[in-house]
Amino acid sequence: MKNIICVIGAGSWGTALSISLSKKGHEVRLWMRDGKQLEQMKISRENVRYLSGVILPENIKLYGDLREAIHGAELVLLTVASQSVRQVIHSIKDAVKKDQVIVNAAKGLENESHLTISQVIKEELPNNPFAVLSGPSHAEEVCRDMPTTLVVGSTKKNVAEFVQDVFITPKLRIYTNPDVIGIELGGALKNVIALGAGICDGLGFGDNAKAALMTRGIREIARLGSVMGADINTFSGLTGIGDLIVTCTSMHSRNRRCGIQIGQGKKAQEAIESIGMVVEGVVTTKVAYELSQQFQVEMPITTEIYKILYEDSDAREAVINLMLRSRTHELEEIVGNQQIEW
Repeated sequence: MKNIICVIGAGSWGTALSISLSKKGHEVRLWMRDGKQLEQMKISRENVRYLSGVILPENIKLYGDLREAIHGAELVLLTVASQSVRQVIHSIKDAVKKDQVIVNAAKGLENESHLTISQVIKEELPNNPFAVLSGPSHAEEVCRDMPTTLVVGSTKKNVAEFVQDVFITPKLRIYTNPDVIGIELGGALKNVIALGAGICDGLGFGDNAKAALMTRGIREIARLGSVMGADINTFSGLTGIGDLIVTCTSMHSRNRRCGIQIGQGKKAQEAIESIGMVVEGVVTTKVAYELSQQFQVEMPITTEIYKILYEDSDAREAVINLMLRSRTHELEEIVGNQQIEW
């Protein structure tokens, strides 16, 4: 079945998903805020800034008027930065019909409220069916039909399966999962660890350090997720370990590239500006640190990255702090601080 789909946000991810959806035969309406970008893309049929060299199929229609773009669409896909979701949705909430399915593909947490994007959507559009789309995926590969797997999460099985059917292709496999908060936290918090992985690379550390960081990092993510109501099994899947691996090891990752520059000695703000695109992990680090304080959850890696970003701490000193923490038993931490008879 072919659908009319409005994609809000013409960054790399929004553009890549638009291309994938259009190749399946859907009518895709890609909206962008920047008028200059819109005119350039209409002429060249290419998103030069974000996905240079990839030509847009003809059934992707480009829009600068968001209300016009969403009118009559069965599915509205959000690919704007997480800090922009509320403002964008609020601006069009009176034009959104109750039967339009809202799908979020941004990976982050709202700064001031500490809410996940599903919670933001619930506040702004409480009556709309909602799903989250996440997983180990780089836009640069999806737009070129490289095999990729994603997860769609929704509290409603029929909504999840509808979105699964809309997106699935021979090159894009979609799984379903009812654990919306686990999917969102995995997708957001892995960016914090990816910053740390980049810092390790920038400092010149090797595979040993990165393996330790990623392994202990997923434990931190699961620890916070557990107290926030997530299913801990989600963090062993695509939106947990899977997304963590791809973001910590690839140069496509903005968060890793930003971390590399910090590890090489740049100030955080200078590194962020040099990336030229949103580095979601920077704000997420702040929110994650504050959530760890709120829920009294130990997150030492997140804490040290927070200090580097927001308190100008020395990156090498942060590594020493992590290595010299009080000794502990790995299995006690894995099973949630249960006492081990040994």
